Amino acid sequence: MRIIISNAGDRPIYEQICTQIKGAILRGEIGEGEALPSIRVLAKELRISVITTKRAFDELERDGFIYSVQGKGSFVAAKNRDLVREELLKQIEEHFTEAVRLAREGGISNEELDEVFRIIKEGEE
Repeated sequence: MRIIISNAGDRPIYEQICTQIKGAILRGEIGEGEALPSIRVLAKELRISVITTKRAFDELERDGFIYSVQGKGSFVAAKNRDLVREELLKQIEEHFTEAVRLAREGGISNEELDEVFRIIKEGEE
């Protein structure tokens, strides 16, 4: 698993870590029960604070993506279909929100935006 941190953006580092680990889990790149790097190892590899890494892992655990075993580490939790679906819907909403914002900035009408979406969907079928 490769995590890339950007200091240029406005997203907090712990959030970038969460997003990338969630994405890897949702794509099946990290399987159920697979161990994640330890908080200390990941912090060292990314050259960030252990506190930041811990915050990311705490959030992932709170959201049900991972679980921790005292003295053993953190592992990918069993996939809960509803949880995965909800996370994907959240990501879709964020992308749609950004698309609508860009459309408004560019003077693109709702009809044009709907047409773009329809064309994209038809291209995927």
